[in-house]
Amino acid sequence: MSKLRIVQYGCGKMSEYTMRYVYENGWEIVGAIDINPDVIGKDIGSIIACENKGIVVSSADKAEDVIKSTKPDAVIVTTMSLLEDVKDALMLCAKLGVNAITTCEEAFYPMNSNPNLTKKIDALAKENNCTITGSGYQDAYWGNLISTICGSTQTINKIKGSSSYNVEDYGIALAKAHGAGLTEEEFAKEIASVDEISDDERQKIIESGKYLPSYMWNVNGWLCDKLGYTVESQSQKCIPTFNDEDIESSTLGMTVKKGVCTGMRAVVTTTTKEGVTLETECVGKVYGKDDFDCNNWEVIGEPNTHLVIERPATVELTCASIVNRIPDIIDAPSGFVPTSRMGELKKYRK
Repeated sequence: MSKLRIVQYGCGKMSEYTMRYVYENGWEIVGAIDINPDVIGKDIGSIIACENKGIVVSSADKAEDVIKSTKPDAVIVTTMSLLEDVKDALMLCAKLGVNAITTCEEAFYPMNSNPNLTKKIDALAKENNCTITGSGYQDAYWGNLISTICGSTQTINKIKGSSSYNVEDYGIALAKAHGAGLTEEEFAKEIASVDEISDDERQKIIESGKYLPSYMWNVNGWLCDKLGYTVESQSQKCIPTFNDEDIESSTLGMTVKKGVCTGMRAVVTTTTKEGVTLETECVGKVYGKDDFDCNNWEVIGEPNTHLVIERPATVELTCASIVNRIPDIIDAPSGFVPTSRMGELKKYRK
């Protein structure tokens, strides 16, 4: 494959790795975009801790000019977690006919949480012959690893998954979205009540584009798509987490007292026409001294298989997955194409 030209959209923590990995794959960064005045105007070398690269971070209001002038093979979007929040970047790429891949968690399989916006992006990308997708840590550790285990299982009755992460690592917006720092009563009102609705009410919210899916909501959709299951129902429940002692949170700028929510477990249950149930959860909270990231999955049937991965380097794994998916999006059909339809995630070799 020829030397790929990449534009980095979002120059925060994740970009430190995605841009470095692009160079290490023998490709090049030809443009960089951000909204943060503290990084706009800086050479990207200062972000990835190397010599100047001659590429200066441009303001997001210049994004169209940057992409048009650099003519990249792909754009990496590492900004927000909801499809609505990355809509402008993805729609711009689709309009300009440029492939794009994003770390946005909802974009992993947005067909089941924001179908109307997904259809708009899909139509525009098809019109201009480019591919848009979402990837990251979940592509391997909640997706392809699990589907491969399923492929070695004769009879599957249930798929169970749990993955934990420290909200301290991802900023205040994510910590607050997980209910960290709320009282139990505040959590019930502000977080849990959102999902205490009927299936019909939830579907109306999904169609409106205002649904707030947990990460596993989209993962369950991805797995069903990958495995060929037909979803009959899907529900989500948010459960607060607590610690037995006070915890200091630098992200929240407070001491999370015993009895105050440290975060939440978001539990997603999916039933399928084929009789397989998926029960998955993501646990995001302010970690205590004994907590650590863990990825824990079971495929229950004949035979039973239990997979545990302790202390995964989630940020680095996410960024490597994004960069190594770029050849796949270049080769994929046009439109919004989830990675469940792109084959197995593999390491790009120079």
